[in-house]
Amino acid sequence: MAPHTALGGRRLTGPRGFSGPRTVRPRRGSRGVRTHLPSTPWLFLAPGLLVVGGFSLCPFLSTVAHSFTDSRTLTTGRFVGGANYQELIHDAMFWTGLRNSLLYVLGAVPLLVVLPLLLALLVQRQIPGIAFFRAAFYTPVVASVVVVGLIWVWLLDDRGLINALLEALGFGRVGFLDDPWLLLLSAMAVTVWKGLGYYMIIYLAALAGVPRELHEACAVDGAGPVRRFLTVTVPAVRSTMVLVAALSSVNAFKVFSEVYLMAGPTGGPGGEDTTLVMLVQQVGTGLSGRVGYASALSVVVFALTLGLMLLVLRAQRGEDR
Repeated sequence: MAPHTALGGRRLTGPRGFSGPRTVRPRRGSRGVRTHLPSTPWLFLAPGLLVVGGFSLCPFLSTVAHSFTDSRTLTTGRFVGGANYQELIHDAMFWTGLRNSLLYVLGAVPLLVVLPLLLALLVQRQIPGIAFFRAAFYTPVVASVVVVGLIWVWLLDDRGLINALLEALGFGRVGFLDDPWLLLLSAMAVTVWKGLGYYMIIYLAALAGVPRELHEACAVDGAGPVRRFLTVTVPAVRSTMVLVAALSSVNAFKVFSEVYLMAGPTGGPGGEDTTLVMLVQQVGTGLSGRVGYASALSVVVFALTLGLMLLVLRAQRGEDR
């Protein structure tokens, strides 16, 4: 009897005198498995890449190119090399803006790292009505920064609610919006108040992954709440604290709306509260705006922001070692 092979449940009988099995290759039909083309993944990525390139990469490259020209709002300008950057070094307003931006980071970032963590620990407990407090703490995040800024301006005005309460208690009125330092601190308070709820949500997600057994073991050893916070909670959410520090540092360094609404377009008395981003807006807008010089300022702000993020990440790597 001639040898045979089975393919797809059917027996195939070879011809007489055939000493071995026949190898029959199946036909490639419409249901066969086909490999995709090498360009297929790029077709799926193309929409996102076009959006990023059109609205982020191209404007950035255009800003870098304009920073080497003397172009204005209505004129193209000519190539001037590094003249804008040389002028920037000798510009007193640039150093004022840099000082205020750095002070903003030093004043707001530590509060935005610690206070949301404490707030997350308070609302983490599952007690009746805790959802209301979570929503209340998160409400400033979804509110418009313009509305929030105007509310705080009304509160801190010479005839605002806070000064009225101080006067009723026997204290004198405080010029929150007149003194350059108090105005800068008031803007920091608005930034911290508006960002508490956002970073609280980030910490809540991190605290959900901390094992409860660690807290119970520390409690059995006699550790109090403060010691458990320092020895269990902080090490467990350290990476999240670095993330919050990086995000809040970038947001604080490029702050604009809070200071603009409270100090006005001139940056407060004598422009003493002008930040770097406000300086870019002052120089580069209007019919006679110096687009080239504003572009140079923007490139410097980008470089300083990138360096600030790398500094925070490097500090974290040093602690991990």
